[in-house]
Amino acid sequence: MIYEAVFERAGDGGVWAYVPDLSGCTSWGKTLDEALENVREAIGLWLENARAAGEQAPRPATIAAMAIEGPAA
Repeated sequence: MIYEAVFERAGDGGVWAYVPDLSGCTSWGKTLDEALENVREAIGLWLENARAAGEQAPRPATIAAMAIEGPAA
């Protein structure tokens, strides 16, 4: 399954990442590449823990993430 991850800049210059379809699945990194690697690992651990608890992996509900430019202020 493919899960969407959201990446946001942190106040310290790092990058936070979270997976909307996997409640509580978050990670971070000093760079976008590091955050991507870390959230990929977090997804694996989240799914492993769910299986160990006898739960099925949730089907992805997020179908797309887009950057949308808003009007100038």
